[in-house]
Amino acid sequence: MGLQYGGGNWKTSSVTECLRLRAAPLLTGTYSQDIGKELFAATAELARIVAWSAVDTGHHEEAQRHFVQALRLARAAGDVQAGCYVLTTMALQTLLRGHPEQAADMAEGAYERAKNTAAPRVLAFAKLIEARAHGRAGDAKAATAALVRSENLLDSIRPGSHDLAWLSYFTHARLAADATEIYRDLGKPKEAFSWNDQADAMPADQFTRSVGIRLAVLAGAHLQEGDLEQSLTAGSTALGILRTVSSARAHGYLRDFTAALEPWKKNQAAAEFIARTRTELATA
Repeated sequence: MGLQYGGGNWKTSSVTECLRLRAAPLLTGTYSQDIGKELFAATAELARIVAWSAVDTGHHEEAQRHFVQALRLARAAGDVQAGCYVLTTMALQTLLRGHPEQAADMAEGAYERAKNTAAPRVLAFAKLIEARAHGRAGDAKAATAALVRSENLLDSIRPGSHDLAWLSYFTHARLAADATEIYRDLGKPKEAFSWNDQADAMPADQFTRSVGIRLAVLAGAHLQEGDLEQSLTAGSTALGILRTVSSARAHGYLRDFTAALEPWKKNQAAAEFIARTRTELATA
């Protein structure tokens, strides 16, 4: 539900209660070593979900506390794969807070620590976030290299092989959606358009927030091309989707787009879109 409607959704917030009232107290109980590892790993993932929900709603200090908790629990479980995933998600938070170089180092570190242990999909996610960080920092060569490595790791997963249900959302279409943003950040709109075409496989009814964010990114790429009409079309569709989600992070993409529209604010259509966005997000 959090993937679809954002971290502020009530079902997502109920995970916090599950972590605090049900999972955490179990850790002080008596259990075998094997059960203990499973319990700590499961609680680590709950803490990571709570942390990401806090990121999505803009509560970064709370998110940081839960991320640290998740990392400690993964370490207690001896689960290198879970630790890699948590650290990668922490890297994404660092990127969103405006520190792309630090985020790239964190994601690369997560990959290096787990490259001989973790499943390909986990490692591919680490490389994707590293690529996003390099893209935001303007390093096209490093971003492309990390993105290629991520795609190759996804390609290495064979049908029917043992895979990770909890990371099943990370598909080639999700990679393409993030690549759209990478090349938008690099100021390469044609490459962004190409990746966006591949990302269209993500169904909006299952990935509401992600699709809305991608369309807001696409709107920015059209603006880089100087195509105001296409930009506003994509932006309007993104607004129609994202006004239904409870996600400060997703709404931030729309606000970034309206800021990019400022040079066109004397255009009537652009001015109307800016006003509409401010009104609708204020009541979302």
